[in-house]
Amino acid sequence: MKLSLSQMQLGSLFALVAAFLFSTKAIFIKQAYALSPLVDGTVLMALRMASALPFFLLICLLNLKRNQNIAWKDWTLLIFAGLLGYYFSSWLDFSGLMYISASLERIILFLYPTLTVLASCAIYKQRLSLKSSVAIVLSYGGTLMVMLQEQSSVAHESNFWLGVSLVFASAVCFAAYLLLTPRLIVRFGSWNYTGLALSIACIGTLLHFMLTTPQPLTLLIRLPSEIIWYGIALGLLVTVLPTILIAQSISRLGAAQSAMIGSMGPILTIILAVALLGEHMNTIQWLGCILNIIGVMMITLSKKKLAQ
Repeated sequence: MKLSLSQMQLGSLFALVAAFLFSTKAIFIKQAYALSPLVDGTVLMALRMASALPFFLLICLLNLKRNQNIAWKDWTLLIFAGLLGYYFSSWLDFSGLMYISASLERIILFLYPTLTVLASCAIYKQRLSLKSSVAIVLSYGGTLMVMLQEQSSVAHESNFWLGVSLVFASAVCFAAYLLLTPRLIVRFGSWNYTGLALSIACIGTLLHFMLTTPQPLTLLIRLPSEIIWYGIALGLLVTVLPTILIAQSISRLGAAQSAMIGSMGPILTIILAVALLGEHMNTIQWLGCILNIIGVMMITLSKKKLAQ
């Protein structure tokens, strides 16, 4: 008997696998940091982007014809968006993970939809609806619960708040990138924009590594082979593959349903962090995590309804 998946089932599977792969990012990073004192956010980012760059350049080559008759202002905005969203934002995230747990990092990053709503209200001088206000109170209240619980358990760690600040700044940068995205997708096309923006981010990351690292090639040679493999995994399994899968999921399910499945991301990261990194979440932290997810999903789904 031959079994086949419907388009909805296939889209759900793609979204679930993408959520799982995205959730492994912090796990790979923390494990890499634990392996060698030579590794920091800049080094690991360079390995990740070097692995992913060929794929995104291929997308650019396949979409060359779409780049005709595009104004220089759009190109400038594209370069800025690529550097902001996937270079600077990612570097802040990788750096923050040197000081806080993978679980807390994922919960803070998950706030980015609320940041886009707050920014839109400020830019367009709109009032928050009651539903959005409740959602934001839930998401930030839940995040604060998790944060304070972790801070009390690592009181000896003087860089805890630095790590929190770096990851939150990463979420702010990514939210700003998302605000720029709709206009640029219209101008460049979805796949072409993805290839261009991420290629620019990869190149920016590699330049950063070359300019700020003394004897970068010597450092790469001295790295344990396990670190290189972690970098490749971050590039291919955490960046390239989920990018393809989430695009395929959205094409079959729509953005709202894909987002609902993607909301499992923080839970998956926490489960992996507990199993593989030995992290611990108490009852209050689990409650905070659930409140965060509920609040963010309220924001996400209300935005999707407005867009439809």
